[in-house]
Amino acid sequence: KVTDPSQKKTVAIIGGGLSGLACAKYLSDAGHEPMVYEARDTLGGKVSAWQDKDGDWIETGLHIFFGAYPNMMNLFDELNIHDRLQWKVHKMIFAMQELPGEFTSFDFIPGIPAPFNFGLAILMNQKMLTLGEKLQTAPPLLPMLIEGQDFIDRQDELSVKDFMEMYGMPDRINEEVFVSMAKALDFIDPDKLSMTVVLTAMNRFLNEDNGLQMAFLDGNQPERVCAPMVERIEAQGGKVSTSKPIKEIVTNPDGSVKHLLLRNGQRVVADEYISAMPVDIVKRMIPKTWQNMPYFRQFDELEGIPVINLHLWFDRKLKSVDHLCFSRSPLLSVYADMSVTCKEYYDPEASMVELVFAPCSPLAGGNVNWISKTDEQIIDATMGELARLFPTEIAADPAWPATADQGPQGEARLRKYAVVKVPRSVYAAIPGRNKYRPSQTTPIPNFTMAGDWTSQKFLGSMEGAVLGGKLAAEVVAKKALGMEPGPLKEIQQHIVEAAAKHIAKPPPGVKGEGAIAFGGGATFTKKNEILLKQVDPSQFVEA
Repeated sequence: KVTDPSQKKTVAIIGGGLSGLACAKYLSDAGHEPMVYEARDTLGGKVSAWQDKDGDWIETGLHIFFGAYPNMMNLFDELNIHDRLQWKVHKMIFAMQELPGEFTSFDFIPGIPAPFNFGLAILMNQKMLTLGEKLQTAPPLLPMLIEGQDFIDRQDELSVKDFMEMYGMPDRINEEVFVSMAKALDFIDPDKLSMTVVLTAMNRFLNEDNGLQMAFLDGNQPERVCAPMVERIEAQGGKVSTSKPIKEIVTNPDGSVKHLLLRNGQRVVADEYISAMPVDIVKRMIPKTWQNMPYFRQFDELEGIPVINLHLWFDRKLKSVDHLCFSRSPLLSVYADMSVTCKEYYDPEASMVELVFAPCSPLAGGNVNWISKTDEQIIDATMGELARLFPTEIAADPAWPATADQGPQGEARLRKYAVVKVPRSVYAAIPGRNKYRPSQTTPIPNFTMAGDWTSQKFLGSMEGAVLGGKLAAEVVAKKALGMEPGPLKEIQQHIVEAAAKHIAKPPPGVKGEGAIAFGGGATFTKKNEILLKQVDPSQFVEA
């Protein structure tokens, strides 16, 4: 914390997502003056939400808060908003693949400490794995508990499937558990997901008594999470601005940042500058003078993963549970009836189901580039999966051919829907990527990097975003006090060699405006589709 007025810094932060806001919050707490510049007209980034013409909230993603999110829990405590979390019964609920319409669960018994509560929850379940399969799951996980993060980091070159084969784990463990876990963690199938991601999550869950307990926010994210952060920042002298897209990062001859040039022509001059942009956007903004630096060239090895979030309003109530459900469907990851789980969205008469549609691309293990498909194609495929999950409730609706085989007992019909496409969401945690996640400290003396994709022990998530922003704030705060900010993370030799050969060019910058242009999610219009075809044509290549 600042102890002398001369130590106070003005800090320009590019990006008003969760990481940028967390960074600004912690800088203002430390006595600095952060200025957040968000390109869009809404804050939150991947936790942003907006209202449709009916006043219903449309969310970029289905966001769940875990007990094993220490930085997020601390943030809620510091903002005095912990009561906005609606904690659910400590269990994990899975749809039964072989028994459509039925569910099973891992139930955590209160008072049993970790990791024994997790082990007991699995052993008590009699529907998913045999006793032999359960016993075969434990030995490969013991090194994680004994060696900790060193063992976890060494598994990054392996996919979940590779790891299972190496340790002789039965395929049914993958089918019953890891498929749903992989898609929930990073929207990727197990044969494409780095085992480090799964082990990182399991290490947190196995070491904290309530690590796997889940909570839903009691309302929309902009008002219930982002607004309190903005209030704290501005009450302490900071400033948060929306609709302020950055055109260019302008540098001095020595490579340091001279100023930020906004699209409206405004120049932003500060003592320190922080990027809290998604990796795919950062890559388009790197100044020509930085492009031969290995630190920035390693970004080429990282990219966001496509994902789709769906909102389905039905004309009646479905038989649902007050919890998150793991679908174990080929197309769906997790879902929840928000009319039951969320206070603001409560409706005793009709269900609103929010679902994560994944995997969406070959990069994630799918066989279709779903981002390029129409909303109607996506909803039809989804209704077919829901007909399997709710065989006695979903009606055979001519509007959705995939429901044609439904029996006469099904009566629930889709009244309204919203399809939110996020062409580049959290970084794709495929094998071998973790070593390219950059340190918050950069080679540029007055430039720091934030974001969930930067180097920290959590994957791309809300927790990772908050921690990435907090660590970036610590870099600036330490420098202000004359302390060492922390070392640069080691960079791979092949990146160093590639950087020397790279031909630097003026950065392309961000084309267009709105969520899709700046790495967010949106309901698609023709304008959005045309823009995406220009800047990310790979989304439209047939798998």
